[in-house]
Amino acid sequence: MDIENIQVKKEAKIVFMGTPDFAVPVLEGLMKNYDVKAVVTQPDRKVGREGKITKSPIKKIAEENNIFVLQPEKLKDDWQEIVSFHPNLIITCAYGQILPRELLVYPELGCINVHASLLPKLRGGAPIHHAIMDGHKKTGVTIMHMSPKMDEGDMISQCEIEITEDDTAETLHDKLQIVGRDLLLETLPEIINQTAPRIKQNEEEATYGYNITKEDEKIDFEKGRRQIYNKVRGLNSWPGAYAILDGKRIKIWKCYISENSFTNLINGQITNVYEDGFGVKVSNGEIVITEIQPEGKKKMSAVSYMNGLQNKEDLIGKIME
Repeated sequence: MDIENIQVKKEAKIVFMGTPDFAVPVLEGLMKNYDVKAVVTQPDRKVGREGKITKSPIKKIAEENNIFVLQPEKLKDDWQEIVSFHPNLIITCAYGQILPRELLVYPELGCINVHASLLPKLRGGAPIHHAIMDGHKKTGVTIMHMSPKMDEGDMISQCEIEITEDDTAETLHDKLQIVGRDLLLETLPEIINQTAPRIKQNEEEATYGYNITKEDEKIDFEKGRRQIYNKVRGLNSWPGAYAILDGKRIKIWKCYISENSFTNLINGQITNVYEDGFGVKVSNGEIVITEIQPEGKKKMSAVSYMNGLQNKEDLIGKIME
């Protein structure tokens, strides 16, 4: 898209609000084409075992481009400095806090959100994970007007993409962040010229992709092959699906669906060792685990893990739970 050939009748004075990697291409696209007055992002947080204080990806990009950064701990109590920049348009993308009414009603051109799903499907904070975990064949990005309720505002535009059989949350994330950037830049002239449509969401079709919980991460081997396969893909590369083996947590990063059937075994029982991994009995057959991360260790292939055992055949018959 050639943004320079699109006539924009009104100046946009933008405040951008975002936090994670997903929002970086969106901010970069805005900085290249529009006047971003300030960036609002989450406060610096402790990351990793060492607890190192780390800036958000959006803060790093903003500072590199000499854009003023605001980091309110609680936006509902600390929003006044944002309006001091007199934005006529606020754009959010994976910011991480709900905007108070005072901000929603302030900008003349509105508050616009870049959401990584085809609304009204998968409202909430983890739509990319859930698109794969829930077995969706397609997803996309929605540009929408913000409302006081979570992801319930009127839609402006959408772009749909296919979810492939080998997509993970990581690969889908990387595709959608570019889709989000491009769709926003395509849609902004209409927003700025105040000619953008307002398309009501169908509440009867609404579903939710809430933030991932610890309970979501645990694999239930009473489920079927496809559900477990989708869970492993949908939690790769963050936060990771896991099971318990020999009393220790083991993350499962990659697996595939096997056509084998083991009716005489219990669900979660290790069925066999193969050239590329080890099989586990599930409700309707078997999955083969090919990449893991034992507790306290780095990611490794299942083959490397088995080669490190005194006798890999001893795995057969053990129970994963």
